[in-house]
Amino acid sequence: MAVFLAALPLMTVLVAMVVLRWSAAVAGALGLTLALILALGWIGPFDLAEAAPVPRLQAGMGVFAEALYSTIAILWIILPALALYEYLQRTGAAERIRSALAGLTEDRRLQAILIGWFFGLFIEGAAGFGTPVALAAPLLVGLGYAPVRAVSLALLGHAAGVSFGAVGTPTLAQLEVSGLEASALAGRVALLHAALGWILLLLMVRLAGEGPLRRSDLVWSALAALCFFVPFLALATLTGPEVPSLGGALLGGFVFILVLRRQGQSQPFEARALLPDLAPYLLIVGLVLITRLIAPVQEALRGLDLVWVLHGSFSGSFQPLYHPGSLMWLGLIVGALLTARMASVGPSVRAALRRLVPVSAALLVMLSLSRVLVHSGMIGALAEAAAGTGAVWPILAPAVGALGTFITGSATASNILFTELQLAAAESLSLPAITMAAAQGFGSAIGNIIAPHNIIAGAATVGLIGREGEVLSRTLGAAALYMLLGGLAVLGLTLIA
Repeated sequence: MAVFLAALPLMTVLVAMVVLRWSAAVAGALGLTLALILALGWIGPFDLAEAAPVPRLQAGMGVFAEALYSTIAILWIILPALALYEYLQRTGAAERIRSALAGLTEDRRLQAILIGWFFGLFIEGAAGFGTPVALAAPLLVGLGYAPVRAVSLALLGHAAGVSFGAVGTPTLAQLEVSGLEASALAGRVALLHAALGWILLLLMVRLAGEGPLRRSDLVWSALAALCFFVPFLALATLTGPEVPSLGGALLGGFVFILVLRRQGQSQPFEARALLPDLAPYLLIVGLVLITRLIAPVQEALRGLDLVWVLHGSFSGSFQPLYHPGSLMWLGLIVGALLTARMASVGPSVRAALRRLVPVSAALLVMLSLSRVLVHSGMIGALAEAAAGTGAVWPILAPAVGALGTFITGSATASNILFTELQLAAAESLSLPAITMAAAQGFGSAIGNIIAPHNIIAGAATVGLIGREGEVLSRTLGAAALYMLLGGLAVLGLTLIA
C-alpha cells in the first residue's frame, strides 16, 4: 500500500496530462496537492515533518523554499536561452543560417543531415524547448519533404542533443536536485549518446530518401556522427553540460561542410558571412571553456557563493559569477555590442519574459512536487520497489526518463521528477549513482521524439493539425529501440563500474 500511495501523485500527473490533456502546471498542481495530503500524514505512512525536527508547517516552508530557490536558479538559465532564441529570430540570423545550409547541396539525404542533424542540434543546444522542430520542419517542407516526414526528420535529428539543450538546462536541473559533480554526470550522459546516437542519425537518413541506404549515405552518416559526437563527448567530459550540443554542432557542422566542399558535393558557402549571426553563441562557448578549464579563473568565479540553510535540513547555494545563465547573458550582450545589434536585445528579453510565465509556473509546481516526494519518504518507498526488480532496473531506467518527458513534454521536468528516484534506487541496489543519473538524462532526451507536446508543436508549423498520430507512428519504433539499447548500455556500465 505504501508504494501505491507513493506513486499516486506521479500517476495523477500522468493521467492528467496524457488522458485529460491538462497543462504541466495544472497537472503538477494536482499532483502536488495530493502529495501534500499524503506528506502531512493525513493518509498513509508518510510524514513531511520527519525531514527536520520542526513542526509540519515549518517543514512545508522549507520544502517550498528549496523548490523556489531551484526554480529561480533554473530560470536564470532558461531566460537568457529564450532571449538568445528571440534575438536569433529578430535579427534574421536564424533564417540566414537555415538558407545557407539549405543551399549547400541538392542531395536530399545530405540536406537532411545538414538541416535535421547539424542545424537541429545547434538550435537544440542554443534554445531547446521545442524550437529545433519548429524551425527545421518548415525548412525541410520547403525543400520538398512531405510534412509528416519533415516533422519526423526534425524530431529524430535533434534528440541526441536534448540532454544538453538550451545550454545544458536538462542536465543542470539534475545537478540542481542531486548535487552530483557536473563534468562526471555530463560525461557519462554524453558517453551513452555518443555510443548510440549514430542509430538515430541512420534512421533519419534512411527516412530522408527513397529506397535503401547507399554506400555513400553510410559514409556521409558516419562522418556526420563523428563530426558531432567527438567534440560533443570531449566538451561534456572537460567542461560539463553547458556547451556539448551547441559546441558539437558548431564545430562538427563546420568540419562536415569543409569535407563536403573538398569532395565537390556542395555549392559555394561563405562561412565568414555568418560570423555576426553566430557571435553570441561563439562567445558563450568560449566563456564556458575559459571558466571551466582554467583553474584560477574557475576558483575566482566560484569564490562568491551565496548559501542559505533553513531549519538545519533545507538548504541551497548560488554562485552568480560562475552560473551558466550569467555567462549566457554576457555572451548575448557582448555579441550584440560587437555586431551593432543592441537594439534587438531589449525586445528579445521582453519577448522571452512573456514566454517565461507558463514555464515558471510549471517548474515551480514540479520542483515542489519533487521536494515533497523526497523529504516525505515517498521517493524512498518507490526506490525500495525499484530495488525489487534487481538486475533489471538498469535496463528499465532510461524508460523512466522517457516516460517523464512523454508526460511533461520536457526533458528538464522529467529530470526534476525522477532523478532522485534513480539515485535512491541506485543506493538500494548498490549501483553507481552517476551512471543511474545518466540513464535518467539519456532517457529523458529520447522521450522528446515521442512527447505529444513536441509532436503537436512541430505539426502545427507545417499544417499537420489532427495528423500527429502519423508522426508518432514513425518515431515510436526509433524511441523504443534507442531506449532498449540504452538500457543495455547502462547495464554494461554498472557491471564494469
